[in-house]
Amino acid sequence: MDIIENKRFGCERDLYGSRDVIVKNCRFEGPEDGESALKESRNVIAENCFMDLRYPFWHIDGITIRGGEMTKNCRAALWYDRGVSISDCKMNGIKALRECADIRLKDVAADSPEFGWKCKNINIEGGDIQSEYAFLESENIRAEKMKFAGKYSFQYTKNVRIANSELNTKDAFWHAKNVTVTDSVLNGEYLAWYSERLTLVRCHIKGTQPFCYCKKLTLIDCTMEDCDLAFEYSDVKADVKSEIISVKNPYKGVICADRIGEIIKTENSVYPVKAKIVERNKN
Repeated sequence: MDIIENKRFGCERDLYGSRDVIVKNCRFEGPEDGESALKESRNVIAENCFMDLRYPFWHIDGITIRGGEMTKNCRAALWYDRGVSISDCKMNGIKALRECADIRLKDVAADSPEFGWKCKNINIEGGDIQSEYAFLESENIRAEKMKFAGKYSFQYTKNVRIANSELNTKDAFWHAKNVTVTDSVLNGEYLAWYSERLTLVRCHIKGTQPFCYCKKLTLIDCTMEDCDLAFEYSDVKADVKSEIISVKNPYKGVICADRIGEIIKTENSVYPVKAKIVERNKN
């Protein structure tokens, strides 16, 4: 492979269409304010590069990024790529990853609104991701030991597996299908509305009005904190090892908890309310 080392690139499409190249300790910046530096390239390795210009990695087949930094000026850094591996990198530009496939993120520190939209086959190992609106309409996601913070995450996703992670997020997993989360913390409001086949195992769930309008929802050995008005119009099988502040109009299934502060079944409910509710420690 050709090696390009310790260079500065600032012009439009400086390395356009590169093949089999290692770009090492280079800086993509400058008054020329160029963009699309490596667009339409193949088999690229970028090591410890500083990216301060827009759209550097578009339409690339085979891109490995090790170390380095993408600044806030590095907007929409990776779009329409296949075979993406990113490790130990700071990703700070908006829309950092979109419509890509076969992605591996390892120990990435991302602060990127609209991160990871419409992507396929994502494997996340460790790292710290902050994004206001993350992983919209993405599918086949695997995450382990990830720390996430943001507002609207994993909406309209499919085939998601998350383990040993911490999610600080509201409106997460809305309309998501076929999701399993194990041994994780989910802290946020309005969790998983309209989801289908969501399974949580040994998770700690915190926040108001979780799990409304869900289909085939399963909670196994979970704990809940500050959760009120839960399970409204949901099809649910829940085994909760803690108190639930209140349960409202669950559609069907079984909800079993140590204690339930209030069970709300309104006479004017829109849908039938047929779920069985069990309190293990009811006095």
